[in-house]
Amino acid sequence: MIVYGPVPSRRLGQSLGINHIPPKVCSYSCCYCQLGRTDKMQIERQAFYPPQAIFSEVEQKLQQLMKNGQGVDYLTFVPDGEPTLDLNLGTEIAMLKLLRQKIAVITNASLLWREDVRKDLAEADWVSVKIDAVDSNIWRAVDRPHGALDLSTILAGVVDFARQYKGQLVTETMLVDGLNDSTEALGKLAELLALIRPEIAYLLVPTRPPAERNVRRPPNARLLEAARAIRRAAGVTVEWITGDEREDGFFCTGDIVEDLLSITAVHPLRAEIVNEMIKSQVNGENRVDELVKQGLLLEFWYEGKKFYRKQL
Repeated sequence: MIVYGPVPSRRLGQSLGINHIPPKVCSYSCCYCQLGRTDKMQIERQAFYPPQAIFSEVEQKLQQLMKNGQGVDYLTFVPDGEPTLDLNLGTEIAMLKLLRQKIAVITNASLLWREDVRKDLAEADWVSVKIDAVDSNIWRAVDRPHGALDLSTILAGVVDFARQYKGQLVTETMLVDGLNDSTEALGKLAELLALIRPEIAYLLVPTRPPAERNVRRPPNARLLEAARAIRRAAGVTVEWITGDEREDGFFCTGDIVEDLLSITAVHPLRAEIVNEMIKSQVNGENRVDELVKQGLLLEFWYEGKKFYRKQL
């Protein structure tokens, strides 16, 4: 299943996800990744799925939603791994635009030093680039990148892209307690954001079970300090996504098993959200229990909350 959702997003409204990268193929192995450690680290782009297959699946899903009186705000490339590793990303964006839907891409920015990647992303309507650190040592501790990557080259590519891009550009930074939340680290981040000038700089904290057990969110006082410091130094709009917000808007599109497995392959779900999704389904609770017993759905606990994630 390449297409999943729609998933309610604070940033994008109802987002129909496109999972066009095989499980855990990425250029990073972030310590906080909600999908666990990366199995296959790579930075060379390659073709993964035929663009026509992606287009057909998206078109079919949109038709199904339309019949049910439902719609989406964005078609979003947010897969199991890094979306720009897909050599056909630009072709896929061009094809999907024929469906008259806005296109979003959420990237870790690791390949933005490549001109072909910047060209592909330029065709999207909304792009989010990840910047977790400006210091190389902190970057390696948080994002644990492929050994051949160089942070200064990546950040230069991000700045070049920001200067040329005509769509909506936002940044996201995941703050991890004790790693990238120091006053010095935040000051360097603010200096870079002042150059990039994103429409919004999103600050995130780990809200789902991370790859490493010792990963924690910074204290609330530190989060407030971070937001104030970046607003003051960079002069950009800063918004928090802390996971404390309600996640309303999930719904079943027909097959509850397919919905759960396709969404949780990319977006682990809290137990209360799953319970809400299965309310209208016959034997919905039993079907979730069966998926867990079969090993298709995994249960995790984080910060006192229960989560479900597909076995990848």
